[in-house]
Amino acid sequence: MNERLMGRLSRLLQTEFNVSPADFAVLAELTDVPDRRRLLDIARALEWEKSRMSHHITRMVQRGLVVRDECAEDGRGTFVAITDEGRALVEAAAPRHVKAVRELFLDHVTPSELRLLARISERVLEKLGEEPASRERAARPASCGRRERRRGGR
Repeated sequence: MNERLMGRLSRLLQTEFNVSPADFAVLAELTDVPDRRRLLDIARALEWEKSRMSHHITRMVQRGLVVRDECAEDGRGTFVAITDEGRALVEAAAPRHVKAVRELFLDHVTPSELRLLARISERVLEKLGEEPASRERAARPASCGRRERRRGGR
C-alpha cells in the first residue's frame, strides 16, 4: 500500500508541478525554518546519507530552488536556504499534495481506524528512534557467542 500510494503521489508531484518527491521533501523541511538550515540536519530529518543530501542539494541549487552557504564559523558545515522560487513551488504543490493524500487515503479509513493507525505508528516510530546499536544488542542473545564456541568443540 505504501509503495503504491507513494508512487501515485510522486507521479502527481512530477506531472503537475515538475518536482520530484525528494525535492518536495527537502523544500518542505526548509519551509519550517525562517532563514537557513544545516545540510546535515536536513539529512537527518529525511533519514538520508550525508553524501546523498549533498548531491541532491547541488542539483536543487542548479535549478534555483535552494542556495547553499558554507559555515563561516568552522568551515566544515554547510547551510541551505530555500529561494523565492523554491518557496513558490512548495506553496503551490503542498495544497494539491494534501488533497491527494486525503482522496487516496484518508477518505477511505474511519476515524477509529485512523486513531489505531496513529497508535501503531507512534509505537513503531518510537522503536525506530532508538539508536541502531542498542537495537542490535537487544535483539542478540548475550550468550550467543559462548554457545557457538561450545558447539564447535573448543
